[in-house]
Amino acid sequence: MNKLISGSRKWLLLIIIAVIVFTADQVTKQLVIESIPLHTGIEVIPGFFDLAHVRNPGVAFGMMSGNAWSFQRTFFILLSLAAIAAILWVIYSSAAIELSLLAGYCLFFGGASGNLIDRVRFGEVIDFLDVHWANVHWPAFNVADSALCVGVGLFLIHFIFKKNNES
Repeated sequence: MNKLISGSRKWLLLIIIAVIVFTADQVTKQLVIESIPLHTGIEVIPGFFDLAHVRNPGVAFGMMSGNAWSFQRTFFILLSLAAIAAILWVIYSSAAIELSLLAGYCLFFGGASGNLIDRVRFGEVIDFLDVHWANVHWPAFNVADSALCVGVGLFLIHFIFKKNNES
């Protein structure tokens, strides 16, 4: 059984995890801006991993980056704000939340906040983690994208196991 977190402890956990994710995301992106010219990279593990400086006007992992909507930036800013507001509402309206689910909310909140700041500042997100092998190339991503994915993974695990435990 997963531990339940309630009261001020759930808000404290949100603040701690979200601030760590947000800070790590923004600091690493600033280092990339200062150290790696745009559209170039540094080979870290030959044939597998590079640090790169790319900009992504789309969503996580380059999805929808080819779309040139006139309102794309505004749409993604509003989408991020809606996700952040939804997380705050769920945490506020829940008397207690299972730790794994709350951790997912916290990671998602921190990641969405990090990418939101990029969209407001630059109109796009700074990506720099570049994983590839042979002819397979994963779209570049960042700390915020990683936190978003782990957060979604925790949501899925929580709901899959919750459903299986109720059967």
